[in-house]
Amino acid sequence: METRTLKRTVANAAIAPVRKTAPSLSSDQIYERILAAITEHRLPPGTQLIEDRLAKVFNVSRTKIREAAGRLVHDRIAINIPNRGAFIASPTADEAREVFAARRLIEPGLMRLVVQHATARQIAALRAHVRKETAARTGGKPHAIIPLSGEFHLLVAAIAGNSFLLRTMKELESLTCLIIRLYDTAGGPVCAYDDHVGLVDAIVARDADKAAALMLHHLQHVEQSLDLSPPDTADFQLEDAFA
Repeated sequence: METRTLKRTVANAAIAPVRKTAPSLSSDQIYERILAAITEHRLPPGTQLIEDRLAKVFNVSRTKIREAAGRLVHDRIAINIPNRGAFIASPTADEAREVFAARRLIEPGLMRLVVQHATARQIAALRAHVRKETAARTGGKPHAIIPLSGEFHLLVAAIAGNSFLLRTMKELESLTCLIIRLYDTAGGPVCAYDDHVGLVDAIVARDADKAAALMLHHLQHVEQSLDLSPPDTADFQLEDAFA
């Protein structure tokens, strides 16, 4: 009897489904999740990236957290303070103005390049992206608007075809997301709903002067929508950003 029961147990074990544990996140995936938390207004600038707490949040080793934080520092999304650790960058009001000044110098020129070189497929991609932005606005997803708006500008930079300017724009866009997170007015739209539509229309019309002027106006509008005064981040808990 005992032998028969043992055989039945072994047989059942052989055919029982194997429970797969969730694969561990890579440092790149952790980087992307932290970056998303920043751009979606869940992780305030100035927050310390405490390794042991983030290791528990993501269920990974502190080594992976350190690697992800190192990449954030390299991309100037975070800063490293000796003997203290990594902190999400917190641009000052003057630095915010410098970022927008740099963008006003670069992006009208990018628009001229896009007007000259954009293909029908690339213009269709811009149109599709604008529709995603509209869906986020009308669908009650305010935190998605900022990263989507940033992605539009990076798509423009990619279409322009200058790899050096694209890398510069990636850095400026990351800083801009932080700046908007820090200084946007409560409940106020950062980008006018039709600004990106007008930019695509100018590209379609192959009107370089209009496209450059619209981009300049757009960037001025975004900067003017910000309240460049210190934020209040009291009582914030790091784990809340990833709940």
